[in-house]
Amino acid sequence: MQETADEILKNCHFFAQVDRQRIERLAQLAQLRRFSKGQLIFRQGEACPGVYMVGSGMVRVFKIAPSGKEHVLHILGPGNTFAEVAAIGGFNCPANAEAVADSTCVLIPLDLFRKAMSEDHQLCLQMMTGLTFWVRHFLSLMEDIVLRDAAGRLARFLLEAEPDGDGTVRMPTLKRHVASHLNLTSETFSRTLSRLIEAGLIVELDNNRVQLREPDRLRLVADGFFPQI
Repeated sequence: MQETADEILKNCHFFAQVDRQRIERLAQLAQLRRFSKGQLIFRQGEACPGVYMVGSGMVRVFKIAPSGKEHVLHILGPGNTFAEVAAIGGFNCPANAEAVADSTCVLIPLDLFRKAMSEDHQLCLQMMTGLTFWVRHFLSLMEDIVLRDAAGRLARFLLEAEPDGDGTVRMPTLKRHVASHLNLTSETFSRTLSRLIEAGLIVELDNNRVQLREPDRLRLVADGFFPQI
């Protein structure tokens, strides 16, 4: 498990293009934060506390409509950031963040983060490159919603998830969070998961883990070329 701010920053997509010397300076500004499963990290509309990075565990970022309906925007594991856009733009948190497993995160407080940006334009350029990771991610989500059916969306989600050391993929405790993220109802998600299991493409294990038995065939499903399931 990554335990130091320096190690967490080094393995973060957002800082992938930031050089080692600057990573070390940012790590000196950072604070380690630990959150219990189910603990709210911040609320939609609150002042942005700064940039968070996930070192271990899992965090969901979600919005709540005036009607009370939730939509999960991101399910984030190690190597991912959240609240970075609000920190750069200087606006309040546009969504809620909650730990869906016991999690360790790094926080670079807002004032220190913005001061570092204002004093180092090269750092800004390097982080802008990191932001393209999220642009590609959102384009991928849009593509899923418009072009992929339920099986394609779930297959793609499983293929892109960070595997554990044994090659399995860990799902959030509540499957409705994944369903919301994929813009599916809970019922459709459950039926689709069962179809992938019955087709022999995946095996559902204990502790919310899924083994990808046929990743090549799963890629065909993600690309819409395997309607037989």
